[in-house]
Amino acid sequence: MTATIQSIETLLVDLPTIRPHKLSMTTMACQTMVIVRMRHSDGIEGLGEGTTIGGLAYGPESPESIKTNIDTYLAPLLIGQPSANVNALRARLNRNARGNMIAKSALETALLDAQGKRLGLSVAELLGGARQTHLPVLWTLASGDTAKDIDEALLRLEQRRHCDFKLKIGANPVDQDVRHVAAIKEALGDRASVRVDVNQAWDESTAVYGIQALQDAGIELIEQAIPAREHAGLIRLADRFNVPMLADEAVQDARDGLDLARGGFSGAFALKIAKSGGLLGVLELAHVAQAAGIGLYGGTLLEGTIGTAASLHAWATLPEMAWGTEMFGPLLLKDDIVVEPLAYREFGVKLPKGPGLGITLDEDKLAHYSRKG
Repeated sequence: MTATIQSIETLLVDLPTIRPHKLSMTTMACQTMVIVRMRHSDGIEGLGEGTTIGGLAYGPESPESIKTNIDTYLAPLLIGQPSANVNALRARLNRNARGNMIAKSALETALLDAQGKRLGLSVAELLGGARQTHLPVLWTLASGDTAKDIDEALLRLEQRRHCDFKLKIGANPVDQDVRHVAAIKEALGDRASVRVDVNQAWDESTAVYGIQALQDAGIELIEQAIPAREHAGLIRLADRFNVPMLADEAVQDARDGLDLARGGFSGAFALKIAKSGGLLGVLELAHVAQAAGIGLYGGTLLEGTIGTAASLHAWATLPEMAWGTEMFGPLLLKDDIVVEPLAYREFGVKLPKGPGLGITLDEDKLAHYSRKG
């Protein structure tokens, strides 16, 4: 008998971070995740996660809107439907609801987790199989204090936890940001690569000035220096400089990827399941990039363990990613809501084993951190 989706529960979960995390648009001291528990008629439960950064500071979805829109609009489209046909359910969501990519990603993750558990296969196996089971992970230095960031980087190197570092800049005057980044790169030298994420904070003329200085300082990758919709400007910057550009907010799905590739963009795409509406959509974008000779980078919206594991299952099916991944979200949190945390070691993270995502909730921790009322 074909299993059907019986119920979909959403929970707002607030977890404190280990330190303030400064970005160009906000400073985080807590991360709020929307946890999805999707129950099926055969007794299987699928888990999903929808997470964004800083409420509405980063994008058009907030944790509260993700929960409300799933509860009110998206869950009714799925409840009572056959569980196993993820492609049909994904099409049903997209046909009846615009946008809401993070919410859709959380639901698709729960569907894939349930189907993997049902068949005794990992999500990576559902997607064709893992080509790698240990993925490199960089660390973001975002305290805003140069000396603290240098100490933090040196500690991560000594621990063999991370050997690539990203700096969040754009909130300060460009000269101040460049001095901060250059000092960190000088302190680390050849022991580590250093990249920057401007989070759309510069206009194109400021970007020309800032990128030249960063290139001279030995920075290896520049992420989203200008606003997302300025595709032509991003292509001009990629043409002008030797240091590669990383498109993040500018490339949400395969159509964006195709537009940038046709325009002559070179560099890399930041893949995020949350931007692309789930694992299947983000792999469509990855395949466009591969066909165009554009590098791949596994990005995050600072998801917790469930969302991070989902991303890892997608990244594991791809060839070696030219620019690695930033799947460090769980390490930024003081606690977790799962029984067994992800295994971070030797400058990377292991792909979780077991059916589905390979993740089990810690019910006590989930109850403790779930928002009441």
